[in-house]
Amino acid sequence: MSTESKRREALVYHAKPQPGKIKIVPTKPYATQRDLALAYSPGVAEPCLEIAKDKENAYKYTSKGNLVAIISNGTAVLGLGNIGPEASKPVMEGKGLLFKIFADIDGMDIEVDTEDVEKFIETVKMIAPTFGGINLEDIKAPEAFEIERRLKEELDIPVMHDDQHGTAIISAAALLNALEITGKKIDEVRIVISGAGAAAVSCTRLYKAFGAKDENIVMLDSKGVIRKDRENLSVEKLEFATDRKIDTLVDAMQDANVFVGLSIANVVTPEMLLSMANDPIVFAMANPDPEIEYDLAIKTRKDIIMATGRSDHPNQVNNVLGFPFIFRGALDVRATKINEAMKMAAVKAIADLAKEPVPEQVNIAYGETKLTFGREYIIPKPFDPRLIGEIPPAVAKAAMESGVAKNPIEDWEKYKEELLQRLGNDNKVVRLLHNRAKIDSKKIVFAEAEHLDVLKAAQIALEEGIATPILLGNREVILELKKEIEFDADVLILDPKDKESSEKRDHYAARYFETRKRSGVTLYGAKSKMRERNYFGAMMVLEGDADGMISGYSRAYPTVVKPIFEVIGRAANVKKVATVNIMITDRGPLFLADTSINIDPSAGEIAEIAKMTANVATTFGFEPVMALLSYANFGSSNHPNATKVREAARILHESNPELIVDGEIQMDFALNKELNQGKFPFSKLAGKKVNTLIFPNLESANITYKLLKELNKADSIGPIMLGLKKSVHILQLGASVDEMVNMAAIAVIDAQQREKRKKAK
Repeated sequence: MSTESKRREALVYHAKPQPGKIKIVPTKPYATQRDLALAYSPGVAEPCLEIAKDKENAYKYTSKGNLVAIISNGTAVLGLGNIGPEASKPVMEGKGLLFKIFADIDGMDIEVDTEDVEKFIETVKMIAPTFGGINLEDIKAPEAFEIERRLKEELDIPVMHDDQHGTAIISAAALLNALEITGKKIDEVRIVISGAGAAAVSCTRLYKAFGAKDENIVMLDSKGVIRKDRENLSVEKLEFATDRKIDTLVDAMQDANVFVGLSIANVVTPEMLLSMANDPIVFAMANPDPEIEYDLAIKTRKDIIMATGRSDHPNQVNNVLGFPFIFRGALDVRATKINEAMKMAAVKAIADLAKEPVPEQVNIAYGETKLTFGREYIIPKPFDPRLIGEIPPAVAKAAMESGVAKNPIEDWEKYKEELLQRLGNDNKVVRLLHNRAKIDSKKIVFAEAEHLDVLKAAQIALEEGIATPILLGNREVILELKKEIEFDADVLILDPKDKESSEKRDHYAARYFETRKRSGVTLYGAKSKMRERNYFGAMMVLEGDADGMISGYSRAYPTVVKPIFEVIGRAANVKKVATVNIMITDRGPLFLADTSINIDPSAGEIAEIAKMTANVATTFGFEPVMALLSYANFGSSNHPNATKVREAARILHESNPELIVDGEIQMDFALNKELNQGKFPFSKLAGKKVNTLIFPNLESANITYKLLKELNKADSIGPIMLGLKKSVHILQLGASVDEMVNMAAIAVIDAQQREKRKKAK
């Protein structure tokens, strides 16, 4: 994609379907006049009076306790510099989005139009009663130091400048673990800091808090080594000035143990790395391009421990590991500030988490790699679902122990459970899906590439590294559409009807005829069918010319299913092909089956569908907790529609006792674990959070998933085909571009799994 095309894509993302990335939604009923009378006049007077008696009641009756202000004046926005408050707003909205999806905190962005330190401080102080915490962002140094210091002193709510402390906290955790791996002590290692801005100063201060010695630290700015004999040093730079008679980064790197880069790209050379001590620790965190490229660094030194700010290399120092969870812990105990003890507690929690066994969901997100504590895994991954259960409690405990918590937590187990429940608000499944596909990209046929949206999906799949697309359709039309969307990449385009495809077409027809000649298919008929894209594309997959295929955007599901069944067919030992949709909901992902194929499955078929669906959930790193749905509960009806579901449960209990599955059960009892526990304590589902729903027939499954999609605006991934010989998946008619990209990723992962199973035999 060209630079101009990427620019347009970014602008459209922020502008459509409505401008911006965040919005406000009601949290209370508002349907009736009674509701409105409680929400506003006259009912609203009662909480007003209670808060007037005691300001702390604002936490009880308003959103204050979960509301963080993200405040900037736009003077140091990303790498864009001083671009002003209005121009900083997209970044602040983005920070609000991260607060919400990672820690369920409501972030409200506020852009302040002043570069005057006193005016800025006064503005924040005046609006502070609205918020439970203040996140300062993208404010240039040295003003940022003074602003944060004053606000921390003068406000009684948590204040943190994430540009300073976020990188410091994550990199400190990485440093502690890297030192442990290399058997070195923090009070003995020689540390070079490239950069002298807010993040560099905060990092160095935090390293010192953990034991790093002043005499072992060298900091550099754009003028070279910061020495005590240099003139006009700021207070912050003077704090880290060295007595050593050195001037350059080359000098500083000689025999150094640790390099921390918070400066600019490519300032470190291989020669500098070679001059460092044994087992060098290098954190090259300039973004998007580090101080030395990752591949060059590990090629230069085999004994290096390397971290960057990039997600495409091991050991990403990513602030999202810290700030959402630090504020979560601070808000939950109503801390009056975020102090050093709380930051250090976050560091230790992050460092310790990297040493624990990694959940399968995280391993799946990063492909075949089994992540274990070591040189390429010194800090947790952002996908790790344990972060919210470990960091906020550590921060909250530190706040309590250091005397800044107004609302101490007493039941820690209950608190951790509440934190984990918030994970439903951050559905990482799509990110996991794409990340997993990228690990081992496959060739995927896009059978309807003459359609603009299909072509856009193929373009995104290629540019994101999800799949290598093979485009089927009229060559001239596809080439014209490619120009229109600036899809410049050279990808394979095949038209099953043209002369260039005749050799392939004849070969596929002969192969198809061999398998179908006793099913009424003639050779002439086979050749005719190979002019159709779905037959041609399916044969490409069957013959190994492609790894997978997606189709169905422009044609009704039954017309697309027929050629797939005829060409690909069922896998060995599979009696029924089925489908599952993954619905992305506020309670987390829900796996729904069978949503597209089997109209009225028998008890045995429901059991088989349940087992295949359980495998899909497991593939995504979720332990399936499966409800076999009905209009009845555990024997309350003897109608055949209910008894077949009961029989399916019996089959599964006998054949797969390890599965958490039960039924027949009504939808509300399945999804409400307290209700289930109270009425049916004997059930395998009692007290458990159901994440997989197996329906008794096609109409109930199909209606439910489309109802969720349209009324609740729940994203849908699927329908994922289960039980075929090869990786072929059929889209819903008129699927969106995003849905097609997701299905391409599904096809890739399906192909990966099949390849893995084949190698294991």
